[in-house]
Amino acid sequence: MMYGWFGKMLRVDLNSGECSDQELDISILKQYIGGRGLAAKLLLEEMSPSTHPFNPENKLIFATGPLTGTGAPASGRYMVVTKSPLTGGIIFCNSGGKFGTRLKSTGYDLVVIEGRAAEPVYLSITDSGAHLKPATHLWGKNVTETDDILRSEFMDARMAKKSSIACIGIAGEKKVLYAAVMNDKYRAAARGGIGAVMGSKNLKAIVTCGTKKIPLSDETMFKESVKRVRDMLLASDNMKVLSDKGTPFLVDPVSAAGIIPTRNFQTGVFEEAERINATAIQQSVLTGRKACLSCPLACGRVTQVENEGEILKGEGPEYETIALLGPNCGIGDPLMITRAGYRCNELGLDTMSTGGTIACAMELYERGFLPYEDIGFSLNFGDGEAMIKLIDMIGERKGFGDVLAEGSYRLAEKYGHPELAMTSKKMEMSGYDPRGLKEKGLGYATSNRGACHMRGRTFGQEMVDRFDYKDRAALLMGGQDYLTVLDSCGVCCLIRGVVKVENMLPIIEAATGAGYDAKSLMKAGERIWNVERLFNQKAGLTSADDSLPKRMLTEPMPEGPSKGQVVELNKMITEYYTVRGWNSDGSIPINKLVELDICPQID
Repeated sequence: MMYGWFGKMLRVDLNSGECSDQELDISILKQYIGGRGLAAKLLLEEMSPSTHPFNPENKLIFATGPLTGTGAPASGRYMVVTKSPLTGGIIFCNSGGKFGTRLKSTGYDLVVIEGRAAEPVYLSITDSGAHLKPATHLWGKNVTETDDILRSEFMDARMAKKSSIACIGIAGEKKVLYAAVMNDKYRAAARGGIGAVMGSKNLKAIVTCGTKKIPLSDETMFKESVKRVRDMLLASDNMKVLSDKGTPFLVDPVSAAGIIPTRNFQTGVFEEAERINATAIQQSVLTGRKACLSCPLACGRVTQVENEGEILKGEGPEYETIALLGPNCGIGDPLMITRAGYRCNELGLDTMSTGGTIACAMELYERGFLPYEDIGFSLNFGDGEAMIKLIDMIGERKGFGDVLAEGSYRLAEKYGHPELAMTSKKMEMSGYDPRGLKEKGLGYATSNRGACHMRGRTFGQEMVDRFDYKDRAALLMGGQDYLTVLDSCGVCCLIRGVVKVENMLPIIEAATGAGYDAKSLMKAGERIWNVERLFNQKAGLTSADDSLPKRMLTEPMPEGPSKGQVVELNKMITEYYTVRGWNSDGSIPINKLVELDICPQID
């Protein structure tokens, strides 16, 4: 008998409409943990990395981990893994809420979706099995409408309480290259265009409703270990701040360091930062807090805002939404930022890439590279109404929105100034200017999914000696591998600064009985990271893609506490490749693949 895992995968063939069960090998589960790790292995093995992301042969994988839904602290996560239409490499997105737990409770560890349906469909997964159902009447609906219609038509009150829905909005249907998958209305698996891949398959939604109990190897040890970690989280001052203020608490320290992205990362100093910090959010739009299932922190923000006499309600904005739709677009109005975040959620758009792409367009326009006639209206930094108008145009691919729907890299390239795209691997950077946070710069450049703030150590850890670019590679590698473990277990990465691998180990062991120790867990994280890197290599990505925008490398920060700083990336990359045991060109040598036991993936 398996513990932690159910040992079962659902395979959905959209071409034929067939849904079938498949047993999972326990030895593979131990090696790749689950979630992100198992999905990455399957993606590499079952499809050619050179496949176009919108080709029906691209696979879309929804995956849970061995801790998802067990009641372990912050274990309500799930992953979506596919080939990204934005970057051309592997993309793995993480989301919380209720969906991950509800999916796991149907008895499946992961769902592999293949092919393309002839007409729009949605997937229903319950204790009794999986079925594809018509969704033509849902096509063209936004996220909230889709969720509400499915609940009203197909769920009784008892079922609704135990159900969760993940769906795409109009942006996914239109294949916007940074369309998100939204679950529980307001939670987003957002980056890299996974919603566009789902739309390309004519799959509108997944409805889950399960009641199966996850088997645990040692329930007594599990409860004791969970209590210890829960107590650690509740006693942590950092976690108390996160719980009380949510991720908007980051506005103040990031701004104080002079690294808050402002006007397309032209500077890290935003003069209106106090108008958009956690206190301002609490005073202007906050109505409550919300937790993901099994999380004691409740860092989610429940908010509302008035617009032309109408009260709009939702969740957020999180820090990244504030930073990228706020200062990065020159906007310091918390009401405007909240409205913009709501529109992205309804359309199913990644707020980070949306903000980064609009900011790029604003700079192109102000520098005279982007003609007024192409947009149809002026587009200056600080114009919130223009930003919201563009969000709608992007989601529906209307007018100039069709150009912006391709992301900032392709936008800037189209207008002859690719240097104005603040991207790595064609993915927009998040809410930290790496010129004043060198380790973050290395993390952006080396992340397997593109510029990403969630693939390394915590902001607080990175801030120690933040201008020092030497000896950061080993620290970053440790953070990357540990986060890969958490992602694969189904645990939220926000706890990583408090809960170390040695604290998680007893919970994982009590759940799975797999015989892990701290070394083997971290080795699994390294194995998964290398499998993702191998997929990218086979997809055509090279060391040239381990890059940062020219601005980060050659334009010193013009003002503030990080004034004069650039990212010394070339020196950092050399050290990173060495620490990883890779070749000098960033490729993975055979001996590393042998060491990590991923030889079956070698052509």
